[in-house]
Amino acid sequence: MITFNEIYEGLRKEKYSDSLQLLPKKFLQESQQYFKEKQEFLSKETDMFNDMVLKDKKKLENAISSLKDLLRLRKKKILNLAFVASEVGIEKKDFENMLGFEKELFETLVKSLEKSNKDKDSEMKGGSSNELKNRLIRFLEDVPAFLDMEGEEIGPFKKGEVANLSTDVVEILEKDNRVEIIDED
Repeated sequence: MITFNEIYEGLRKEKYSDSLQLLPKKFLQESQQYFKEKQEFLSKETDMFNDMVLKDKKKLENAISSLKDLLRLRKKKILNLAFVASEVGIEKKDFENMLGFEKELFETLVKSLEKSNKDKDSEMKGGSSNELKNRLIRFLEDVPAFLDMEGEEIGPFKKGEVANLSTDVVEILEKDNRVEIIDED
């Protein structure tokens, strides 16, 4: 079980270090359990003006605030790491120090930054950043009507039929081996 001191120590280490600090795997779950137990304890107390109760209440408020600050600092570091990774790569130890949801955030950010760089390069070469909004495809089998990414109904399509559909829809159909792309990249 985590304590207030461990939460505060995590914040202190994160604040005074440039690199992402390693947290225990179940840090967030244990912090949540700590908050829950403290709140249950405080709700059972009858004398809310007792010095001990007031101190516990303040300790709980400080722990919640410290955890929020810790997560905010980590998010800021992850944003910076994603920027660096999109430009030059990342050190393995930084990635290993991330919690599960932080890794997902990091990967999403890096992909977005890399796409932005490709779009910038395309525009610099005189192309449009949205050159391939649609793709020309041929259906390899009959496909019943379905909804596109905006919720609009598309189809149905017969085997051999040609259509010009959004790249998002084409990617899904292509993964299912239902279409072949006719146009060139």
